[in-house]
Amino acid sequence: MAYEYRIKDQGGLYFITCTVHQWVDVFTRETYIEILLSSLRYCQEKKGLKIYAWVVMSNHIHLIVQSSQNNLSDIIRDFKKFTASTIYAAIENNKNESRKNWLLWLLKKEDKVCFWEPGYHGEEIFGEQFLLSKINYIHNNPVRAGIVLYEEAYKYSSCSEFYGTSKSLLELSR
Repeated sequence: MAYEYRIKDQGGLYFITCTVHQWVDVFTRETYIEILLSSLRYCQEKKGLKIYAWVVMSNHIHLIVQSSQNNLSDIIRDFKKFTASTIYAAIENNKNESRKNWLLWLLKKEDKVCFWEPGYHGEEIFGEQFLLSKINYIHNNPVRAGIVLYEEAYKYSSCSEFYGTSKSLLELSR
């Protein structure tokens, strides 16, 4: 399938958005967020993923990323495949998940896990002004969503490290 946004320069710096299928609010549970963050850490340690800014929202993630070792598109593909099956299994095995049946039904299509929307929105970043606008967009996402009043107060974002108030939950590249 062809998508409007593609990674042309595998070593380039990109703003990426990955969206949960049908915009389902899965990342309202810490358990599922931790799977996502753990997978990103693995990609950093083992695949050369560099993360410059990030945010996890209830139904999507935004990242500013680059790869120093592997094709960035391969890393994203593998990340999405792994997190799809792992988070789906976590939902399936979560005795306390009040939305379990609904989530499992919604995130499966023809006996296949369909956790993420196809593709990803990836824009190559050229220039400092565009980079700063995307970082601002990422960090203000929780404020625009009404989750927090101040961007640096949101736990699942790189913003607090940018402000120097606390360390990011993911290692940031400089």
